[in-house]
Amino acid sequence: MNDLSEVLYTSDELARRVGEVAAQIDADYEGREVLLVGVLNGAVMVMSDLQRAMKSHVQMDWMAVSSYGSGTQSSGVVRILKDLSMDLEGRHVIVVEDIIDTGLTLSYLMSNLASRKPASLEIMTMFRKPEAARMDVAVKYVGFEIPSQFVVGYGLDYAGRYRNLRDLGILAPHIYA
Repeated sequence: MNDLSEVLYTSDELARRVGEVAAQIDADYEGREVLLVGVLNGAVMVMSDLQRAMKSHVQMDWMAVSSYGSGTQSSGVVRILKDLSMDLEGRHVIVVEDIIDTGLTLSYLMSNLASRKPASLEIMTMFRKPEAARMDVAVKYVGFEIPSQFVVGYGLDYAGRYRNLRDLGILAPHIYA
């Protein structure tokens, strides 16, 4: 597909890394049940793969927040589009994100979720752009650190397209210029 200027990670590399993260979570939470909170829409792929790779019992819930629209830069304005259906109080919660770039959305989300009194609250993200960070957010589980470029695939989109790509790639600038 000439919509990508480069493939950063293949589906095999993504699957291998998800398995490694799942094993680490299993070890860290041995004997405790975890609630995975997926952030829609991007986290659908990683959340599905992560929970299938885990050996321990997990529950899942979903939240939708937005700070994007159809652009390629975070707007910094966060809106909750869909809230959780489960109570977090006393539970071990891991927020599952597709990507963290500025950290603005996640900083807001973590503050919101912490106010609901979980027993523990951690973050797992498949991709993190350290160079783009504007808020320092503690992330316990990171799949890959990636360059500060616009990426698509494995759940990540541009204007609602490319989420279904199995690999993660850099979107060619002529697509969004």
